[in-house]
Parts: sequence; C-alpha cells; structure tokens
Amino acid sequence: MKFQIQREELLTPLQQIIGAVEKRQTMPALSNVLLQADEQSLNLTATDLEIELKASVNMVIDEPGDITVPARKLLDICKALPAESRIDFSVDGDKALIKSGRSRFTLTTLPAADFPSLDAIESQFSFEVAQNTLRQLIDKTAFAMAQQDVRYYLNGLLFEVSAQKIRAVATDGHRLAFAEKTLENDIADVKQVILPRKGVLELARLLSDNDVAVKLVLANNHMQVELDNIRFTSKLIDGRFPDYNRVIPESDSKLLTADREALKQALIRASILSNEKYRGIRLILQKNLLKLEAHNPDQEEADIEVEVNYSGPEIEIGFNVNYILDVLNSSDSEMVQSSLRDSNSSCLLTFPDQPDYKYVIMPMRL
Repeated sequence: MKFQIQREELLTPLQQIIGAVEKRQTMPALSNVLLQADEQSLNLTATDLEIELKASVNMVIDEPGDITVPARKLLDICKALPAESRIDFSVDGDKALIKSGRSRFTLTTLPAADFPSLDAIESQFSFEVAQNTLRQLIDKTAFAMAQQDVRYYLNGLLFEVSAQKIRAVATDGHRLAFAEKTLENDIADVKQVILPRKGVLELARLLSDNDVAVKLVLANNHMQVELDNIRFTSKLIDGRFPDYNRVIPESDSKLLTADREALKQALIRASILSNEKYRGIRLILQKNLLKLEAHNPDQEEADIEVEVNYSGPEIEIGFNVNYILDVLNSSDSEMVQSSLRDSNSSCLLTFPDQPDYKYVIMPMRL
C-alpha cells in the first residue's frame, strides 16, 4: 500500500470520522482507522460498534491495499505538519511509514481483517432531506434527550417520518422537545426510529447549514445518512418511544407572551440564588407581570419581576430554571409564548414565528 496526499486532503476526513473512535477500547482494532486504497480512491473508516463513519477521498493510488493504523496518532501527525505539506504514506511489513519534508513517523498497524464492521443494512425506506432541515430538527430537540436513563429508549432522539412530514422528538421524562418539518416523500405509513445519543451528536457535527440534500436510509436496526464524501451509520435503540402526542397539551386561553431575551435574562438573574442541585424557581403569574422567586439552603433569596402580556388568573408554579433556559437558548425568536392550565399542569412553550417547534416542561414542587 502506497500513496501521496496533501495534508489537508487527509486531515479533513480524519477529523470527520474521529468521533467514532473511543479513547478506551477493549478491542485494539477499534482504536484504529481502517485505510482502504484502490486505484482511484482512499476510504477511511472508524467505528465503535455502535456508529460507523466512512469517508472517501478521490485520488491516484500508487499501490492499492488496506491496513489499520492508530486513528488519533495519525490525526495528531497530520495536525502537527505544516499547512499544504505533502505526505508520503507506505506500508512496510507491520509498520506504516509516514514521511513529510524532513519528518519521519513509524506507526504500528493491525491487519484490515481484524477491523470489525457493522451488519449489512437492508434498506426499508430511503428519502432525501436538506442538510439544514435535518440539522435544525436535531438542534431544536437534542438538548432534551436523557443521559444514561434506565429507560434506555429515552437516551436518544426519535425520528418519525410520515406523509409529507419528518419529526424529531426528545424527552428525559421531565421535559419534551418537538420539531417538525415538511418533507417531499411518498410514504403512506408512519415510520419511527430512535437514534442513540452519541449518534445524534456525531450526526449533528457532520451536517452543514446549507440546503444540499442528503440521503437518509431507515432500516430495522440501523439508520444511515449519506453526505458528499461521508457515510454515517448508526445502530438504533430497540424500544418503544412514549406517545408524545399525549404529553403535548393543547394551547388554551391562559396564554402568556413575553420578550424572549428579557425573560431569559430575568431567569438567569433569578437562577443565581437557586438551589444548585435542584435548580428550582417559583413563577408567580399576575396580570401583565411575572414574578420569579428563588432561594437556596443558605437562606439567600432572589426576587425578579418582568413585564409580560397576560390577562388570566393568578398562577403560582415551580420549574427547573435550566429547562426553561434550554428552550429559550434554542431559538432566536423575538417573542415566546407559554400556555399554562393551572399550578399542577405542564407548561407548553412555543414561539409565534416558529410554529413547528413545541416544548413541554413538567412542574416541580418547591
């Protein structure tokens, strides 16, 4: 195996796939990147047996072949070399030789046969979606995913595809984030898959904020996304996601409208003296006024008032302030709306100019 390549042409795909390489591995090959060279391209593959990232570079190969080399060491070498430098890569026995200018590196290798691969994917349904659409669905909802919850199906993001619609939903049991986009597809049924947390974060990192279409493939056990020169594959969480439609309350007459930035700053100020563990603050809704109260075990208190548009009855309710701030930080809208039924019911947060996004937060006792 032998080829020459410019530093940037190797560094970019390495940076794109490195997220699939775990730092601590029980299987040595999983710390490596698989290099496969044919006459016209170089393919790089990394996996942790849950997700797999494969990048390709079109180039002339001197001697085709395949080998695995330590992924992070190869990445660090490329980073450390001068910009636009030329790299000579060759394999000699069980060593990989990397030369660039006056620098020489020798890396240990493992045979390509030792490198594991994910099971073959049998496509059930595939469609195209714009990168920015898919990225927005993730950005608007992923923060509500659970972390290491025993209810394993909550440790991921639900993607639901139906006629002309694609939805993303995340919940940790205390809050729920819902996003919806229109989609041109010919699906007659409703298909749901749960992408695990790491897969969600890696996919978001790969997606660009443009309207170039990517191919999305849904299968029984896998989800695959094909970008320009990158193929992302992830195993799916095998579980039944909660019925989110039962969680999202109907918007009713007790509607509060507030300036998003003013409310956000008021919540930040109130949170300073909230309990560091539970992060609870009390909200008292009165006519055109929202009072925020916080206290902590040191008997310190904060009282903040913010003007809002509200004409319903007085309501006193407690929330985790971080959950509200996460929602407000997910949008750049000028105004935010909140629908509350009473002091024991969940709160529905929406943005008037972004009706495709809905957020539900459960109250907490203070």
